[in-house]
Amino acid sequence: SAAVDIQPACLGLYCGRTVLSVNGSVETYGDCGVCPRGQRTDDNKICRECMGSPDRYDWLYLGFMAMLPLVLHWFFIEWYSGKKSSSALLQHLTALLECSVAAVLTLLLSDPVGSLHIRSCRVKKLSDWYTMLYNPSPDYITTVHCTHEAVYPLYTIVFIYYAFCLVLMMLLRPLLVKKIACGLGRSDRFKSIYAALYFFPILTVLQAVGGGLLYYAFPYIILVLSLVTLAVYMSASEVEFFKDLLVRKKRLVVLFSHWLLHAYGIISISKLDKLEQDLPLLALVPAPALFYLMTAKYTEPSRILSEGGNGH
Repeated sequence: SAAVDIQPACLGLYCGRTVLSVNGSVETYGDCGVCPRGQRTDDNKICRECMGSPDRYDWLYLGFMAMLPLVLHWFFIEWYSGKKSSSALLQHLTALLECSVAAVLTLLLSDPVGSLHIRSCRVKKLSDWYTMLYNPSPDYITTVHCTHEAVYPLYTIVFIYYAFCLVLMMLLRPLLVKKIACGLGRSDRFKSIYAALYFFPILTVLQAVGGGLLYYAFPYIILVLSLVTLAVYMSASEVEFFKDLLVRKKRLVVLFSHWLLHAYGIISISKLDKLEQDLPLLALVPAPALFYLMTAKYTEPSRILSEGGNGH
C-alpha cells in the first residue's frame, strides 16, 4: 500500500483526468490523458476549464505579436514605395486597417464568442508553452500523449490573427495598389505584398517554435530593436539638429514611433505594478535620441578624418 500511495494518480507534467459527471459534491473522472481544449490540469491532476482572463502582461504580449506584422508592413511599404510615390500613406493606413480588423475579428471569435474579452489559463512557467516535450513514457515504451494548450489561448490566438491579417491583405491591398500606385512600375508596386507573403510564414514558424521564449523576452527585444533601428535611421538620414527634425515631418513621425515602441518596452518590463516607481521611467524614452542629436556633430566621419589629417 505504501507503493500505491507514493505513485502519483496521473503520470506526466500535463496529463490529467477529465471530469465525466458531477453528482452533488461527487465528481466522476475519466482515464489519465490529454485535457480538452480550453482546460488544463490543477494541482490534483484534474482537468479544469480555464475561467481566468489575461493579465496586463499577457495583453502586452498579444499587443507585441499583433504589432509585428504591422511594423513589417510599414517597413516594406516604405522600402518599396520610392521617394516619388504618393501612395505610401494610403498603403500605411490600409495596413493599419487590415491589422486592426484582424485583431477585432480574432477577439470576437475567441471564447466567449462575440465579446472582446477572452478567457484564458494562467501562464505559470516556460514549459507551459511546450507541453509536447513532456509526454510521459511509464514503461519507457508506450508514450502517453498529453499535448494540449496549457496557456490557452495565448498560443493559438496568434495564428488565427495572422491568418486574418493575410486574408484581409489579399482582399484589400492588391486593389488599392493597382489603382493608386501610379508612381511605381508594374514590377515594383506589388513588392510590399510579396514581402508579406514571405514574412507571414516566418512569423508563424517563430510563434510555433519560440512562442514561450518570446513571451518572456519580448520587452527586451522591443527595447534593443527600437534603439538599434533609431540609431541606424538617424545615421542613414544624417539627422544632426533639432531644426532638421522639425522641418521634415516624416522624420518626426519616425522619431515619435520609435519613442512609442521604447515606452511600450519599458511598460512591458515594469508592468506598471507600482505607478509611483514605474511612471518616472518613461521620462527616459527620449534620452537615446537626444543623446544622439547632441553628440552626432562630434562623431561625424568627415570631421574625424579631417582632424586626423590635420594632426598628421
